Amino acid sequence: MINPSNSSSKSRASGGGGLDRRPSPVPALLGLVAGTALHLQESALSSSGLYIGLVILAAVLGMGLCWPGWRNRLVAAWVLSAVAGLALGSGLAGWRAQTFASQALAPALEGQDVQVIGRVQGLPQQGPDGVRFRLQVDSATLAGQPVTVPPQIYLGWYAGFGQGGLAPRTPQAMPEPTGSAEDDADRLEAWWQSRRPPAWLRPGERWQMTVRLKAPHGNRNPHGFDYELWLWEQGLQATGSVRTGARDVPPQRLDDGALLSDPTRALANLVERSRQSIRQAIFERVADRPLAGVVAALVMGDQAAVERSDWDVFRATGVAHLMSISGLHITLFAWLAARLLRGLWQRSARWTPRWCLAVPAHRAGAWGGLLLATAYALFAGWGVPAQRTVAMLAVAVLLRQSGRQWPWPVVWLSAMAAVLLLDPWALLQAGFWLSFVAVGVLLVTDSGASEGAQPVPSQPLTSLRVMLVRASAAAWALAREQWVITLALTPLTLLLFNQVSVVGLLANAVAIPAVTLLITPAALLGVLFSPLWDVAAWLIDWLMALLTWLAAWPWGSWSKASAPLWCAVAGLLGGVLLAMRWPWHWRLLGLPLLLPVLLWQPLRPATGSFELLAADVGQGNAVLVRTAGHSLLYDAGPRFSRESDAGHRVLVPLLRALGERLDSVVLSHRDSDHVGGAAAVLAMQPQAQLISSIEEAHSLRQQPAARGAPDFVQCAAGQRWRWDGVDFEFLHPVAADYESAARPNARSCVLRISTAAIDGRPAAVALLVGDIEQPQEQALLQRAMRQLKADFLLMPHHGSKTSSSDAFLDAVQPRLALAQAGYRNRFGHPAPPVLARYTARGIGIYRSDQCGAAHWHSARPGQMRCERQQVKRYWHHGQHGAQPQAPPE
Repeated sequence: MINPSNSSSKSRASGGGGLDRRPSPVPALLGLVAGTALHLQESALSSSGLYIGLVILAAVLGMGLCWPGWRNRLVAAWVLSAVAGLALGSGLAGWRAQTFASQALAPALEGQDVQVIGRVQGLPQQGPDGVRFRLQVDSATLAGQPVTVPPQIYLGWYAGFGQGGLAPRTPQAMPEPTGSAEDDADRLEAWWQSRRPPAWLRPGERWQMTVRLKAPHGNRNPHGFDYELWLWEQGLQATGSVRTGARDVPPQRLDDGALLSDPTRALANLVERSRQSIRQAIFERVADRPLAGVVAALVMGDQAAVERSDWDVFRATGVAHLMSISGLHITLFAWLAARLLRGLWQRSARWTPRWCLAVPAHRAGAWGGLLLATAYALFAGWGVPAQRTVAMLAVAVLLRQSGRQWPWPVVWLSAMAAVLLLDPWALLQAGFWLSFVAVGVLLVTDSGASEGAQPVPSQPLTSLRVMLVRASAAAWALAREQWVITLALTPLTLLLFNQVSVVGLLANAVAIPAVTLLITPAALLGVLFSPLWDVAAWLIDWLMALLTWLAAWPWGSWSKASAPLWCAVAGLLGGVLLAMRWPWHWRLLGLPLLLPVLLWQPLRPATGSFELLAADVGQGNAVLVRTAGHSLLYDAGPRFSRESDAGHRVLVPLLRALGERLDSVVLSHRDSDHVGGAAAVLAMQPQAQLISSIEEAHSLRQQPAARGAPDFVQCAAGQRWRWDGVDFEFLHPVAADYESAARPNARSCVLRISTAAIDGRPAAVALLVGDIEQPQEQALLQRAMRQLKADFLLMPHHGSKTSSSDAFLDAVQPRLALAQAGYRNRFGHPAPPVLARYTARGIGIYRSDQCGAAHWHSARPGQMRCERQQVKRYWHHGQHGAQPQAPPE
């Protein structure tokens, strides 16, 4: 006779591939993940027929695998299932990409004033200069004729937005006078207010407005944030601005009555409006703006509400994952809710025995936790990260509660495959990997899913002591899971962000219980009783004081250069081994696998040579100069807004990923497109010496003493030094330029970098000239004609019409020239007449808006490597239809 218990145990032990010899789902899941990953490496999309054919092939192979004979040919079945998964992953991802690419903005509509009617989607992000929001387009017209634009566009509405910038109240923008000063003032104020963004754009509102659109275009830098991928994943195929100039029809809010005809849209907007009302109530209740932003982030996941300086502190202390609703938060919330519901279900057996017998406690807890996590994600905005986290959790719960004992790797890979079917591009997002690893850690360390029902007490819970003991046990269990996840994510954080907090363990020891047990509950309960928001803000203020103190420690965080793929894979495997529930002598084998990541050092130029990396910072200059043992940054890019600059957004991550320690920062002059990111760079690199032509009263000149840096040096012609066999010399300005009242451009620091002739190889020269104009070019011709000849030239003044004279170009005779200019910038840089002068002399022209970050090496003076050509993907601008276009003159 067969023992039923033994049969059951054998079946469970097989995990789908034991005695019955059923093929394991692991090869198919791995194939699907690999197919998606391969598709994401495509530089351009293939034909729709190819992707449809791959899906058909996957379906045919899947049906073929149903043949019972494959059970005796497991190896062949595994190979076929892997191929089927590979075809399915690549085919579905490609088909979705083709469908989405067909909605791209037509190049002819870029820079045109298009009239659109649409509805505000999601939660608008209010800032000091205006508001950014998504618009679901219902109709669009150009000059009265219907045109097709992408279904969703991402817009900015700024106060007084004129021709590409913040326009002052000029007489040209005023309404015609009537003769009455009082009436004219009232009419002017009414006209101005009609063009300012409303204090609160409400989700679901229907607006008619004039917008100027452009294709999604972001900065392309090594190891940098891929803004174009983010827009693609968010379903946005165009960005733009609301036009409110003197000649534009002011935006107008239309009737919302049609909203009620679509229940789904009405429900979505109801949720978003509720979130907006709560956010507004938080800011009205909590007077301190930074503290209110953290409360809003904890209540509704509004990460944009947190100040940038606060995010810097959170990242430096390793507690950023605690400070807003994210995939990791939703995962932990689902785990905690499942544990609490399971306990309550077990305790309710005395009153509802029939229900408890029908639905086991572990099943009730799992499904209840998933439902509560879904509600939590909806309230957090139901963004793409929240959607994929819920999908991941749903698959994990479905498999764990299916009645079969699935091994945790199968559950883990199934969750990953489900997310990639929903969002193939998640595979390239750091948030996906953090959430995915967190789910894996919980699956490995949580034994609750396999536990049977625990003994139920014979008496109701009436003892306060028992309740407190159980509450403390639950709190300890939650804190323990937070600790396990924090430790498990530390190697991954280093790989993804090239930085890990050394004080993170100490900071998390305080922040985890404070945020989890005190601050977050107070913030959430404040929705019902608003004075609790004051309590939460007071606790946050106390915690921020501690975190700020920890972040100020010189060794508070540790940065490491970005490692190549093989090092990253080894480090990831090492982290997984350390997190496994294996004996310590096995887990410690993961430590050697971490060494390649920890010890990796990027290659530097050989002695006697140097290289330039001209970062893509938009409309502005930023060039990193590297020799064998020294580094210099020439200019620091623009300031984009009061909340964002090239330093925080581009240069600090770039320098960290390259493992750079700057010796000097040269700021050519004081214009904001050259010094906008300097404060952030100097804060990260306090040892760097500042060299510039900025005036004595400038705020940047007050910082060296405070940060313990070398004294400020004013650049002047004749200053020279040598690093590792490479000569540096300033050719401009001279003392007379500082004494004159000329524009700051006239005092731009002109830096000449040169090598010596070695082994028959001629010297290589690079010339970085800032924003000099033709008068300064003429002065250089008279003063330093012989020193101007160069192989590489940074175009003066971004290619402005006021620079790059014929005589100057004839003297420099560069092989290559680079214009660091923003895409469709309002100045029209580089100007076509200037480009014509370069082309007539056979000079190779490169533009950062088309090239991305530009790499130049003195050993190869006739070559330039462009980041956009080195790393091409189909979602990048110009790769799937529209090509970059210059703005009209």
